[in-house]
Amino acid sequence: MSLENDYTFRNVSRSPGLQIWTINNMQMVPVPAQAFGNFFEGDCYIVLNNKGSGQTADIHYWIGNTSSQDEQGAAAIYTTQLDEYLGGSPVQYREVQGSESPRFRSYFKNGLIYKKGGVASGFHHVDTNVYNILRLLHVKGRKHVTATEVDVSWKSFNKGDIFLLDMGKAIVQWNGPESNRREKLKAVMLAQDIRDRERGGRAQIGVIEGGEEQSSPELMKVMTAVLGQRSGPLQEAIPDDAPDQVQKTNVKLYHVFENSGNLVVQEVATQPLTQDLLNSSDCYILDQGGSSVMVWKGKHSSKEERREALNRATGYIKAKNYPSSTTVEVMNEGGESAMFKHLFKSWREKGQTQGLGTTYSVGKIAKVDQVKFDVMELHARPELAAQQRMVDDGSGDVKVWRIEKLELAEVNPSTYGQFYGGDCYLVLYTYQISNQQQYILYMWQGRHATKDEITACAYQAVNIDNKYNGAPVQVRVVMGKEPRHFLAIFKGKLIVFEGGTGRPGVISPDSGPRLFQVRGTNELNTKATEVLARASSLNTNDVFLLKTDQMCYLWYGKGCSGDERVMGRAMSDVLSKQDKQVVMEGQEPAEFWVALGGKAPYASDKRLQREEPPHSPRLFECSNQTGRFQMTEVEDFAQSDLDEEDVMLLDTWEEIFLWVGNLANEYETKEAWNSSLEYLRSHPAGRDPDTPITFVKQGYEPPTFTGWFNAWDPHKWSVSLTVSLITMGDKQSIINNGGTMSPSAGGSGMYLDPQLLLNKSPSELPQGVDPTQREVYLSDLDFENLLGTKRADFQRLPKWRQNDLKKKAGLF
Repeated sequence: MSLENDYTFRNVSRSPGLQIWTINNMQMVPVPAQAFGNFFEGDCYIVLNNKGSGQTADIHYWIGNTSSQDEQGAAAIYTTQLDEYLGGSPVQYREVQGSESPRFRSYFKNGLIYKKGGVASGFHHVDTNVYNILRLLHVKGRKHVTATEVDVSWKSFNKGDIFLLDMGKAIVQWNGPESNRREKLKAVMLAQDIRDRERGGRAQIGVIEGGEEQSSPELMKVMTAVLGQRSGPLQEAIPDDAPDQVQKTNVKLYHVFENSGNLVVQEVATQPLTQDLLNSSDCYILDQGGSSVMVWKGKHSSKEERREALNRATGYIKAKNYPSSTTVEVMNEGGESAMFKHLFKSWREKGQTQGLGTTYSVGKIAKVDQVKFDVMELHARPELAAQQRMVDDGSGDVKVWRIEKLELAEVNPSTYGQFYGGDCYLVLYTYQISNQQQYILYMWQGRHATKDEITACAYQAVNIDNKYNGAPVQVRVVMGKEPRHFLAIFKGKLIVFEGGTGRPGVISPDSGPRLFQVRGTNELNTKATEVLARASSLNTNDVFLLKTDQMCYLWYGKGCSGDERVMGRAMSDVLSKQDKQVVMEGQEPAEFWVALGGKAPYASDKRLQREEPPHSPRLFECSNQTGRFQMTEVEDFAQSDLDEEDVMLLDTWEEIFLWVGNLANEYETKEAWNSSLEYLRSHPAGRDPDTPITFVKQGYEPPTFTGWFNAWDPHKWSVSLTVSLITMGDKQSIINNGGTMSPSAGGSGMYLDPQLLLNKSPSELPQGVDPTQREVYLSDLDFENLLGTKRADFQRLPKWRQNDLKKKAGLF
């Protein structure tokens, strides 16, 4: 790496999170965080995603539709150099505007915005609090939204999509009469994101239902003033682009090399592929039927071959006459993507153990790594720090604040590491490199914290950042997604409570027995997560702590290791001062099962008692929302990705699960079954067509399914989604069923007469009401009268206690 490149990448952070640069005058220029998700069509970008938790990074270079060849070439070169700078561990991706990979789109939860122009045309990426703006955004997509600037004219509208008229101080959302509820919700989130990031929260948002414009006369006056009177009918709905099949059966592996200055591409094998075909001294191209091209670089291949890998992939695409938007992935030996490994009949990781061992993990949980960190080694070898996603071993100084009454309150050091789902916290970590102070500011957001608390957390983070002159690296941490370094900070004493608060003076209600899942093998990677205190939450591969009024049980699953048991014992001392009773799986006393509400099945399949599964599980969304049935992969999945309106396919390699959401239609359900059979038959790795297929309905998931998700919550199904959809779309049907409109903290809320909800079977409820979330349709006054507690306090209670109160009130 040259000195010039060292200077270019001097500001590259190795902490978990997203970093983006644009190419300006052939130089990498950082894009400010508030502009993330905005992409100028005339520019090229480099996007670095540091995953954290010991996983590798991903580097994407994005090509705008009107960018120059010089800019595209510069972006490709910088991508290769950045990969070298980070030790060669990242996977590189080539992204083309409009054809971005699901992984890339997943970084921008509220959507991608394509903006006209570029750096050369004098546009700036973002000017916060500037209101001299007039643009029309055409919004498409349900799960991953894109918004493209179009002409500010009624001629740009159509019946099937959603449009945002952005006027700086006001944003009007117009919903096409043929758009669906999920699309409307995603567009609202995008509008809110524009307001919060680009306008500092100071912009009004209004929503108009296309075809019912007479219901929003004031907003229509605003639109008419900008667009003029509408003349003639709207365009018909534009069908969404139909993506290629999820998998192609025509998979081929090619050996790529130079011969007398000429590029030689020599076919090695067709599917099913085996890992022994890959030679560490060479580079290969894997062509997945033209839908994607993957480049594998052997660790002993020449430096020139490795540097030219990306160029060779683009050259191969041109030689094959594939579309310029063809997906490209470049990876190093040992850093293969899950998709690449899934195309091989079998895949074995280096150092993988046989039988029960310390490397076990389930599903998407990162494989436990027992590297003993040497801080000086990490500082001396940045590539090691990059691979391990650790700036140090967590031995720096820690200071923790909790958000109380929207202000910062210092947390007693004796309770450091205890995080409550009803709170938000700021954690400032200070460490030294070369006698210089470095800072990481973690913003931890509880799952049950209020919107005001989450907003205050971000606001106070800015204040702390200013206090340290902008030096801290800010990391947003969502409850349950704590990065590996965050775990290391608390030395094996990190406990995540599902609800409640750590605020002094607040007495938590009697919550009964509490169950905690402990994962980790040493002080650097261990945490305890509270799960539902039911037998179904147990897992044969882990350690669990069951805390009752009289006893603390230390339950050892058959698949856990000695190191995991040691950490479980240490965690039990933090969690409880009571007597400890060790319970081996299969030898539980009756009192243990009584505390969990009775014995029940749990994730104990012997197939789960191995080390890391040979193939990572994959989740697909199966939907016909676009007019034809499609399967779309969900990257880095969690329980929250299970969409109630669709069918989801979970592939654990040895089994296929079809999960059917409560709102999925009959056609999707039928086609999902047929597609799962086709998925197995056509899989390029030569899958067994008799692989078991399990049909699962929402709310009735077996442990063999939930065991692939971390901290599964059977009562999770989104309250916020229900409220949002009612607010946006079901006004008339609710009014027709006896509902009333009342102002709520978040704007206009829709509430029902309690008599329509109490002691009713699901079939007797008003149309659109979720029978498992009846309480969200109550006004605050009715809520408090019926349940005997305020809504905010109710949300901090454990799920079992919430259900008890709902049953007594007749709401369950």
